[in-house]
Amino acid sequence: MEIQEYLRLFVEQVMATGYLEWFAVAFGVTEVLLAKRNNILLYPAGIIGVVLGLYLKLNAKLYAESLLSMYYLVMSVYGWIIWSKRKARKEVVQVSWTTRQDMQIALAIAIGGYFILYYALVNFTNSDVPILDAFVSSVAWAGMWLLARRKIENWIFLNISNIVAIPLLWHKDLVLFSLLTAFFFIVAIFGYFDWKKIYKESKK
Repeated sequence: MEIQEYLRLFVEQVMATGYLEWFAVAFGVTEVLLAKRNNILLYPAGIIGVVLGLYLKLNAKLYAESLLSMYYLVMSVYGWIIWSKRKARKEVVQVSWTTRQDMQIALAIAIGGYFILYYALVNFTNSDVPILDAFVSSVAWAGMWLLARRKIENWIFLNISNIVAIPLLWHKDLVLFSLLTAFFFIVAIFGYFDWKKIYKESKK
C-alpha cells in the first residue's frame, strides 16, 4: 500500500472519530502535561479522561484496558488525596527514586497482574488480544502506582506499556487513542528527565 493510501485511510479514520473520543483525548493530553510539570491538577483532568476512555474501551472489547482505566481512576483519587494532605500540612511534594522495596512491589504488580489478567481474558471474555491487552495494562498498573508515590521510574514503566499500546489501540480502530498514547510516550521521555532535574534541584 502506498503512502498516499495510508494517509487517506488515516484521515478517514480521524474524521470518523466521535466527539466522546476527542474529549477523552483532550483531557488525556491535559493530564500528561500537568504530570510532566508535577502539578496537582493532573488528577481532576485525568479522572474525567479516564471515565470517558473507560466507556470507549469497553465498547471496543479491550477489557484489560478497561480494568486499567478503573485502576487509573482509583490511583488518581489515591494520588490526589495524598498530595492534598501533604499540601494541607504544607509539606513539599517531592519526587524521588524508587527504593528496592518500591521496585519489588512495582514488579510484583506488573508480573502478577499480567498472569491474572491473561487468565481472566482467556477464560471469561471474548478478547481477541489477551496477551497484549494484559501486558499493556499490568505494566501500566505498576507505573501508575509509582506515579502516585512520585517515583521517577514511573515514566519508564509507563513507556514500556505505551510502546505496546500504540499498535494495539490502532488495531482496535481507536486511532486518536493510539496517537494520544504516542504523544504520552514522547512526553514521558521528557517527564523522566524533568523529574530527574526536579529531584537534583531539591537536593541542593
